[in-house]
Amino acid sequence: MSNMSKRACVAACLLVLVCLSGISLLAQDAPPLPDNVVSQGTVFLIQLSDRIDTRTVKAGDHFSARLAEPLVAANGMTIDSGRKIKGHVSAVEPGLRTRVILSFEDIDTSRGWVPLIATVTGVPGEHGLRKIGEEGEIGRQGMTKEQIAEAIVVGAGRGAVEGERSGGKRGAANGAGSGAAAGAFSAFESGHDLVLEKGTALELRLDRNLAISTR
Repeated sequence: MSNMSKRACVAACLLVLVCLSGISLLAQDAPPLPDNVVSQGTVFLIQLSDRIDTRTVKAGDHFSARLAEPLVAANGMTIDSGRKIKGHVSAVEPGLRTRVILSFEDIDTSRGWVPLIATVTGVPGEHGLRKIGEEGEIGRQGMTKEQIAEAIVVGAGRGAVEGERSGGKRGAANGAGSGAAAGAFSAFESGHDLVLEKGTALELRLDRNLAISTR
């Protein structure tokens, strides 16, 4: 191995050692979490106290919710279930797959209101809804092809009956076509609205440590 190659290897080894030492020092310098803190990343459930309907809500509208399970700090201090939570609608995005973004502001504790920084990570029990993206958007999955096909068949049947009453076989055929179109349109439209009923459970993740006041 040439002298130049040896020097390069030594320099690379020294660089690795310096990086590892820096990481070790950073880890040692990081202060431990206070005992009265519920740590960032904790996942918990809340229940909406208000109905959120994308046909009527707009960005900036406020809503309330309640904690559905206790939040417990390392020292055993607890924010009990049932405590009130304040939030607002950050955005409503209509379209084929409507979505809504909810933001949270404060949570009530035995020592008063404290900031709550959290993101929606799921909508348990609501099979037609899902969390989309990293901002905690809640979106509707939309109707499946099978559901739309079923709506078309039902619509065609109803249209044929009505058409036959008014115009015989030709009326039945025309009615079936109109009914199928109406059924498809109805199915398409039903996939647009997103409604979170009062009592809907939301799964949240803490994005910042939540300190429970000791005073």
